Amino acid sequence: MELLPRSPAEFGSARYWDHFFRQRGQRPFEWYGAFPELCPVLHKYVRPRDKVLVVGCGNSELSEQMYDVGMCEDIVNIDISDAVIRQMQERSASTRPKMSYLLMDMLQMDFPDAHFQVVLDKGTLDALLTDEEEATLAKVDQMFAEISRVLQVGGRYLCVSLAQAHVLKKAVEYFSQEGWVVRVHQVASSGDKQQFVLPVFVYVMTKFRKIPGSAAQILEICPEEQDKPMRVESVEQLVAAVKDRQHYALLCSRISKTPCREQVSLDLCDKESGKPRYTLHVVDSPSVKPSRDNHFAIFIIPQGRETEWLFGTEEGRRQLAASAGFGRLLTVALHREQHYEGMAGIQAELSGKVMELAPPGLPARQQVPFLSVGGDIGVRAVRHCDSSPLSGEFVVEDVKGDGNCYFRRLIFLQNRNVVQSEARLLAPTPLPGQKKRRKDKKKPGPTELPGAIDKSYLCCEHHKAMVAGLCLLGGPDALPGELAVLVVGLGGGSLPLFVHDYFSQARVAVVELDPSMLEVATRWFGFSQGDRMQVHISDGLDYVAKLAAEGTISEPQYDAIMFDVDSKDVTVGMSCPPPAFVEKPFLQKVKTILKPEGVFVLNLVCRDARLKESVLATLRDVFPLLYTRRIQGEVNEILWCQPGPAGRRSPAELGARARVLEGALRQPGRPWDSSYVLADMLQAVQIL
Repeated sequence: MELLPRSPAEFGSARYWDHFFRQRGQRPFEWYGAFPELCPVLHKYVRPRDKVLVVGCGNSELSEQMYDVGMCEDIVNIDISDAVIRQMQERSASTRPKMSYLLMDMLQMDFPDAHFQVVLDKGTLDALLTDEEEATLAKVDQMFAEISRVLQVGGRYLCVSLAQAHVLKKAVEYFSQEGWVVRVHQVASSGDKQQFVLPVFVYVMTKFRKIPGSAAQILEICPEEQDKPMRVESVEQLVAAVKDRQHYALLCSRISKTPCREQVSLDLCDKESGKPRYTLHVVDSPSVKPSRDNHFAIFIIPQGRETEWLFGTEEGRRQLAASAGFGRLLTVALHREQHYEGMAGIQAELSGKVMELAPPGLPARQQVPFLSVGGDIGVRAVRHCDSSPLSGEFVVEDVKGDGNCYFRRLIFLQNRNVVQSEARLLAPTPLPGQKKRRKDKKKPGPTELPGAIDKSYLCCEHHKAMVAGLCLLGGPDALPGELAVLVVGLGGGSLPLFVHDYFSQARVAVVELDPSMLEVATRWFGFSQGDRMQVHISDGLDYVAKLAAEGTISEPQYDAIMFDVDSKDVTVGMSCPPPAFVEKPFLQKVKTILKPEGVFVLNLVCRDARLKESVLATLRDVFPLLYTRRIQGEVNEILWCQPGPAGRRSPAELGARARVLEGALRQPGRPWDSSYVLADMLQAVQIL
């Protein structure tokens, strides 16, 4: 501990370093970056005939090792510590005659201009730039100016550094503004226990003549796992890219020593595009008793199924990990913008990287299994990509579910983990760019997906609960007759289509703000308008307000009003509906256009407990009768609201009513999803 400086300023003091090296003796002191780790990068930029200057050499073995392996011999080492220069001269004089050690201050060097092809700095800049005080920055500018002076055009300044943000930013800004090409290499770890948890980087600054008036910058980064550099547009992006790699190293260090109390999430990006390719979640199961074969496993989530509860929620992944029986399960989600070469290709691509996330106590050379559903990576085909000013970028994609079931989904990319709309598909159709299947094949192959929409199937559990709310209408024994239904929020159109098709006398009006959604629903989800189905492109708030104004001089118009509207404001803890839709003045307008015995059905998705309680209180103020139905495994909660308390029914009465209604809806020759039992939707209902 007596070797540590009393203040950062002592790092620039010759007196301090003389004391340091006298106390340390002959033992080499390496700040970081052992020669075997640095060698692959140095070999790229140091040629055997180069004249190399090492600034702040200390008693590091780096120069000696470069000399001994034949990388280069014409090496000049300088340092401000007389003690260490004498020590190193004695150590190498007889065995390395072409290498020299000189007592010299790198801020005032005696060498002529353009004297070297390479200047090598291992930790010296980090030691000098300990703060951002004016005096310190002036010394750094002087250091850089001297390095620039003694380097030839085309020469390289190689700086080995831990890349603290202020150090990296200073170096990159200085040399890029001088017209130099800047490239940052991450040094590959040897896998041995390191002195530093943070990764080591090498800045490679290549000197070019500055072109007057040119503001062009060439900034690149080379991650440890690839040789091809990635171009970045700004100093800030380069600093951020390095910071990402530092955070990853700290994460790997932390979870390799202790189990994760909370799930850890990270993205692995494509080497070419820089876009996310894999999303990983690290899930530890403390309840699993460790044995040799159950420490660690990788679970590949089939394409398109990452939004399902089991894979897309913390609780679902926790259940998946426990049922898999591994102490640590690493789930891997595949991104729709990427191409994958099957399970074997993914395994080859990830094998090295995932081992960096292995749990503590993993036996050496332990075989880590790759798991999936059915042993494959699933099927995903993007059918349509587009964007709108209101909804942003969105995609329509077909994915394979359990067994041979296929689904079509609408995804808003601003919230890509949420399925906006979903429909089950039927008859096979070839994938884009593929030939049609032979007629003798009975099962869909990997080159085709079903195409026609199964309108009898409601994929979303909250849609099933919303339809079940219609049980509150009509008498105890009859199917509701002519119904006037208003649906605010079209999406893919599954909800209004189901009401239209199964309630044969229903007249359905749909209000949708985004005209692009009507086009998507019509083209991709089998939606169509007719005498009993009309879509109005309008803001739901304005549409209801207009009807309410008309309703003051006429009878209420609707038996049922359904709100299934998402919010684009991610800063609010409620993603459905937008807050304006549950404000009291607006809800009173909804009540105005609802018949006295009607039902208002609201899909509520609210993670903010206080906000949710406020919404429920407002609803109770407006609607005396309020039922709630939580959707298991989801945040959704369906609220059925009625204008008067006279229609109150007990859960048992609701169940009886549901069986009568379902019986009426199940007509001969009309398909019905056998898993959809209306009475089940009403079993967990609470009356607020």
